[in-house]
Amino acid sequence: MKSVAVIDYGMGNLHSVAKALEHVAPRTRVWVTSDAVKIRSADHIVLPGVGAIRDCMAAICHLGVDVIIAEVIGHKPLLGICVGLQALVQHSSENGGVNCLGHLPGSAHCFSNGYGLESAGLKVPHMGWNQVIQQPHCLWQNIADWSRFYFAHSYFVQSDQSQVVAGQCHYGLDFAVALARDNVFAVQFHPEKSQLAGLTLLNNFLAWDGS
Repeated sequence: MKSVAVIDYGMGNLHSVAKALEHVAPRTRVWVTSDAVKIRSADHIVLPGVGAIRDCMAAICHLGVDVIIAEVIGHKPLLGICVGLQALVQHSSENGGVNCLGHLPGSAHCFSNGYGLESAGLKVPHMGWNQVIQQPHCLWQNIADWSRFYFAHSYFVQSDQSQVVAGQCHYGLDFAVALARDNVFAVQFHPEKSQLAGLTLLNNFLAWDGS
């Protein structure tokens, strides 16, 4: 039986992620865990996250999750969700600047920092449904381009390496909502809250071998 580990470092809506994974793959063992042995032994790994990146990175490093992720990068399919995406890039401007795990090229920036969203009548945080423009990747299988996903974030990711950008969105400006490289796929939106499109993406992830 396949297994998926949802990494529990105290910063994420783990229950909804786990329930969504159980729904799409009832024969897959879903572990919500911070146990290094279970995470290393799982076939698939999910790095979720909500809240401030400084707190997330502090918890990740305190529990040794940074070491575990470094070990599995390149070996097992890994899905980052929301702040999980931001934790995987190189740097975030939040909390005065925070160095992140650096496994994906990019950085996180605040919508409120001079991008003119409020003057355009757009609220921060970016909250609710928005369309995603896809770039080719197997995790988009059976999901129509421009499908709507659910977002809840004040910081967005940019990358100067276009080859890793697997999805984009527009909210006052264009920004990356999915980054992919090798066995890593990370998204800004919440697939567990995105109805059929999100469940399809989770199902595709569990069927993915990382190649």
